[in-house]
Formats: sequence, C-alpha cells, structure tokens
Amino acid sequence: MLYLDHNATAPLSPAAREAWLDAQSRFPANPASLHRVGQRAEVALEAARGALAEALGTTPGSLFFTSGATEAANTVFAHLALTSPPMAELWISAIEHPCVLAAAARSFPERCRLLPVSAAGVLDLDILHDRLAVAKPVALALMAANNETGVLQPWRETLALCRAASVQLVCDATQWLGRLPAEGLGSCDFLFASGHKCGAPVGVGFLKVPHAPTFQSLLVGGPQEDGHRAGTQNVAGALAMVAALADCTARFGEIPAREARRLGVEAALLAALPGARILGVGVARLWNTVSLVAPALADCRQRWVVRLDAAGVAASSGSACSSGRESASHVLKAMGVGAEVSDRVLRLSGGWETGEGEWEEVVAKMTEIWVRMAPKQG
Repeated sequence: MLYLDHNATAPLSPAAREAWLDAQSRFPANPASLHRVGQRAEVALEAARGALAEALGTTPGSLFFTSGATEAANTVFAHLALTSPPMAELWISAIEHPCVLAAAARSFPERCRLLPVSAAGVLDLDILHDRLAVAKPVALALMAANNETGVLQPWRETLALCRAASVQLVCDATQWLGRLPAEGLGSCDFLFASGHKCGAPVGVGFLKVPHAPTFQSLLVGGPQEDGHRAGTQNVAGALAMVAALADCTARFGEIPAREARRLGVEAALLAALPGARILGVGVARLWNTVSLVAPALADCRQRWVVRLDAAGVAASSGSACSSGRESASHVLKAMGVGAEVSDRVLRLSGGWETGEGEWEEVVAKMTEIWVRMAPKQG
C-alpha cells in the first residue's frame, strides 16, 4: 500500500520509535515522584522541553506538553474566554482546522468572527489590516500551514499586525512542524502542534503560552507542568516527539528538491487528467502536499479516493477530522471551490521517506484509473 496521507498522521519514525522504547526502559516512573527513578524521569522530561524550546525559539518555561493539538486548542480558547471581557470577540481564519473552529465556537459563542482568505487559500492581510484599524479582538487564530491544501499562511506578517494592535496571536503549527524550519514560531503568543504529523507517536503534542501567572488550566487535579496541565506527563511521548522533530530537521536541506518534485508531480497529473486543477497554485505551499480537483469519472458514484484505495494508494479527500461528512469542506468553501466538485478533491500528502518512485507510481495509478473510468465521448 502506498501511504500518501501523512497530513492525517505520519507513520512512527525510526528515531521516534527508538527514543520511545529507550524512555520506557530507562524512565518508567512518574516524573512527579520524589524517589530517584522519578527524578530521573523529570530530568529527561525537562531536557525534552529544553530541546523543543530551542527548536521553536522560545523559553522552556513557556511550554507544556499536551495530548495533541485538539487539547491545546480547547485549552487556549477556554483560557481566553475566562480571562477576557464578557463581550470580547475572537477572530479566526476561515480555513482553520476543525479542532480550532469547534473549540473557538464553544468558548466564544456568537463572538467568533471569520477572516476571509483568497481564492488560493491565503489569509487576506489587507482586510485584516482594515479590520484591526477599527476593532480589536482579544485574540486572532491563524494556522501556519493548511492541512487540506498545504498552503502556507502569512503568520509572520499577521504576528506583526497583531503586535502593532496589541492583539494576541494563536497559531496552530501542526502541519508546519517537522516540514519547515520552526525558527520564529515561538514568538507567537500561543502556539501548539501535534507530534504525530512528523513521525512522533499519536497522543503527544505541546502548547506554548505567554508568561502569565493568570493562565487558566483546562485540566485540573494536580500541579504538573507548572500548574498548566494536570495529569501524569507522557515522558516517553515527549522524548519521542523531540527525537522525531530532530530527525526531520536534519533533512531540511532537501526542501528545495522536494518542492521541485511536488511541482513535477502536479505537472504530470495535469497532463494525464484532462480538466484537473491544482488548489493553491501560485502561492507558497508545503513541499509534501498535492491538493487537486480531479476530473469526474464515468460513474458519479465512484469517488477517486475509493478507486485509489482499491488500487493500493491511501489518499484523502481533505481533513481526517472532517471525513465522512456530507457537506463540502469549509476550507474549500472559503476558497470559493464549488460544492459540485468537492467530492473530486484529492489530497496526496507524503513524508520524508516518500520517494520519487512512489510519487511516480501514484501518477501512473491515477492515469490508469482515468483511462479505464473516464466518461465515454459521444
């Protein structure tokens, strides 16, 4: 099976597996325990925190480990709701991950305002600038890279606008982490990600918060993580995530070649599939993600993602957290993609271990499906 659904979850990397097994053997104790075994676990956890802080360009004291991005998003917006004026607004881009949209809507009912994106799927900075000139939300949420299209968002420019307006920026870096350099991300007021997109085990992530003693923890019941998150810490998961991130970072020199390969794959698909089009074309995107609207097959009941699965390719139609729903993706709607083509949108997302031959095989399989199942002319 060709696995091209890394944006949903990546396979556990060898570096992460080794680190996890080593940690389970060497640091089995609760890091809150006062005995020597527990203290060794705490030292290892703090070393992981320090390494992550260095990679992000922030301080260890601003970071705490979570179960992933969903928990982190719920934590951030619950905190903001508890510490903000009753009528304060929260602004979020229209293409955020479902965990951000849902958590924001629950914590700020009737007070969430969506920020539009261009047809290519990029936050409209001109509209944001104009809105900030007349109103000020308690915070603004903008992801670093979109999970469905791979389109990179202008988080640096948005951070500058937020700083000038004294607005806090919340950034979901889940798809960016391990695929592009993380330097500077730590400047965001709130920053979070899940480790399993870059080869870490499922069930570990992090949240960076401002240095504020008034931070409101979502999970209570213990003083762990400096009071930011109650519960026994996942030492092995944290060490595995840091190992996975370091392994990815060592390959960043390959990014130009990977981007060129993605462009070549897209060109091959456009040549083989009449009427196909690439989403997010013309703007910066993740090197690992191809998002396209494929042509309609002869039998409208046959979906491309199902045909690819039968051909031995694991691909996706978008966010794994939105799969199975009848309605079109909110990301596609925000980009102006019509509902009539939403069931023909494919996301092919690889990883560092996805080779040129695998991408060529996917193009060949999609070409074969089209030749066999294209609508008959006349």
